[in-house]
Amino acid sequence: MILPIVAYGDPVLKKVGKEIDKDYPGLETLLDNMWQTMYNSEGVGIAAPQIGKSIRLFLVDASPFADQENPETKDLVDFKRVFINPTIIEESGTEWNFEEGCLSIPDVREDVSRHPDVVLEYYDENWNKHKETFSGIAARVIQHEYDHIEGILFTDHLSGLRKRLLKGKLSNISKGKISVSYRMRFPQLK
Repeated sequence: MILPIVAYGDPVLKKVGKEIDKDYPGLETLLDNMWQTMYNSEGVGIAAPQIGKSIRLFLVDASPFADQENPETKDLVDFKRVFINPTIIEESGTEWNFEEGCLSIPDVREDVSRHPDVVLEYYDENWNKHKETFSGIAARVIQHEYDHIEGILFTDHLSGLRKRLLKGKLSNISKGKISVSYRMRFPQLK
C-alpha cells in the first residue's frame, strides 16, 4: 500500500525514533508499504518518520545513482537495504558537498556537507546484525536517512542565511501549497 509522505513542519519529523524489536506489529507489511511508497515517489530512501512512525527504521535503494562506466558508483547497481535500529559508529574523511533533496520537503534541493565514509551497525529485515562501512553516495544516502530517525532534516544542515531564504517555501510546503506527484500529509493544511 502506498502511504502518504509526511510534509515538512510535522512534529514527527523532529522526534528521535524509538528502537523496535522482532515482535514489532506488522513489520513485514510496513516494510513492503515503505518500499512501495518510496518507489511511487521516486525516492532513493525513506525513513519511518516520513510516514508518521517515530521508530528507528529506514530503507535505501541507491541504484538510481549507479553508472556501470563509473568505478565510483557501479557498486550501487544492486544497493538495496533495510536498516533497523541503526547506530553510526564512525564518520570519517573530508566532508564534501552534494545537492540533496527530501520526499518530505519537495522542490527544495540544497548542497549539504557530509563525510564520505560511515561505519554503521544495524539489523536487516531478517534480524541479522551487521557492522559495515559505506562510502560515497551510499554513505551520503544512509546519513541523510539516519538523520531522519534522529529528528534531523537536511535543511537543519544549512546556514542561517539559506534557512531564512527558504522560510517562505518551507511554510508553503507545510500548508500544502505545493504540487507533488505523490500522496502527502500536510501538517498545516487548512
